[in-house]
Order: sequence, then C-alpha cells, then structure tokens
Amino acid sequence: MKNLGQIMKQVQEMQTRMAEMQEKLTEVEITGQSGGGMVQATLNGKGAVKAVKIDPSLLNPSEGEVLEDLVVAAINDAKAKVDEKMQGEMSKMTGGLPLPPGFKLPF
Repeated sequence: MKNLGQIMKQVQEMQTRMAEMQEKLTEVEITGQSGGGMVQATLNGKGAVKAVKIDPSLLNPSEGEVLEDLVVAAINDAKAKVDEKMQGEMSKMTGGLPLPPGFKLPF
C-alpha cells in the first residue's frame, strides 16, 4: 500500500482534474432523441437543456400528449448519455487511485 503522503498527493491532483472537468462540462453538448429522431433534445454536460428540435409533422394539436411524451423521452435519453459520459470521465480520473467500494466522487 502506498504511503499516506502519496495518496494525499493523488487526491489533490484528482480534485484539480475534477474542477477542470466540471468547468468543461458546460461546453459539452449531448443530444438524445425519440420517435425515430423526430424529437431531439440537447443537454450540456451538467444536464441543462440547451435545445429541443421537433419535426413539424408532429405539430398536430390533437396529438399534443404524444408530442409531450416524445419530448420527455428525448430529454431522458440525452440525460442518460450525459450520465454515461460522466461515468467514463470519472473512471479515467480515478484509474490510478484505488477507492473503497461504494466511495463516491466528488467529495
């Protein structure tokens, strides 16, 4: 096992990388879709909705409930993709530091 000083140094480096990653997250844009691409939602890396695109063929007033469901599904798809990207980035960051099972970052 590494000595405590080395572990603390790695933790500090990881915190710096995490701060940099979180800053970059506002620039990342991920698009989810539903209805075979007829509804698209774009979120930034922090999960904020940046844009929604709806195929004009769905703009039928009698189909409002269907459209609402498709928008929700597209946003959820994009959110799942954002979460997946975040997990990948966190895995890259913690690769060199053995963390106890169940330990969550950021602190």
